Amino acid sequence: MSTFVFLAVLGAALLHASWNALIKSGGSKFTSMLIMTVLQGAFGGIVALFSAFPEADVWLWLLFSAMFHSGYKLFLAYAYEQGDLSCVYPIARGAAPMIVLALSGFLLSDAMATLEVVGILVLGLGILLMARGAFANGESRRLVPFALGSALMTAGYSIVDGLGARVAGDAAQYVAWMFFLDALIFAPVCMALRGRSVLVSNRKDWAIGAGVGALSYAAYAIVVWAMTVAPIALVTALRETSILFAVLIGWLIMGDKMDRGKAIATALIVTGVALTRI
Repeated sequence: MSTFVFLAVLGAALLHASWNALIKSGGSKFTSMLIMTVLQGAFGGIVALFSAFPEADVWLWLLFSAMFHSGYKLFLAYAYEQGDLSCVYPIARGAAPMIVLALSGFLLSDAMATLEVVGILVLGLGILLMARGAFANGESRRLVPFALGSALMTAGYSIVDGLGARVAGDAAQYVAWMFFLDALIFAPVCMALRGRSVLVSNRKDWAIGAGVGALSYAAYAIVVWAMTVAPIALVTALRETSILFAVLIGWLIMGDKMDRGKAIATALIVTGVALTRI
């Protein structure tokens, strides 16, 4: 992985942590997610109008991607209704690179150096240690299955999008169509689960949704591009350094507790990132 790609993915990780913090700080998690998805879909539709129409062999990748993304947001919204950012986020994001790494030997042909694999494993250890708060600090354990469901969906769309964007040959086109299809799937499912109440919003909800939509779109466009030029498992793992950013945001801005366990986990995450660059 080149230095430019490395820094770009780190930037995407910061954007991802930032939009999750905005979602958590808002009122209705489902309403904010819905606004974000609709705005992303609208922007994706505009970009798609000025892009080439995807080839036939790209559509199946796009459809599966949109379903995984919708599932990811549903699980994440439920998880944030049960627990804090500093507990939900490490679990939701942390298991994904381990799943991708486990499947990469069967589904992917990307070659990785030994230190890169070790770096991913150390990163995963730090992430799992960070997640211990759900069991040790009085958090509701009901958040765990939702956070793990979100991680499974993340692993799914990471593999699908990495391969699908390569088939498409145009990351910007692929992301635009994916977000457009995601909105078509997520909006009716969200309303079916929560009813018309999910449509009740105020100016703050729209402000959060708009900010989240812009941050999320930019972050994922960078990640999908990176997966077309670097190993998918490595990009997925490096992207999860967003956990470090999320914990810092939670500690410095949202008042979450920083204990010794989180400090050790943070050091492991940084070490894992460093190993992927040696």
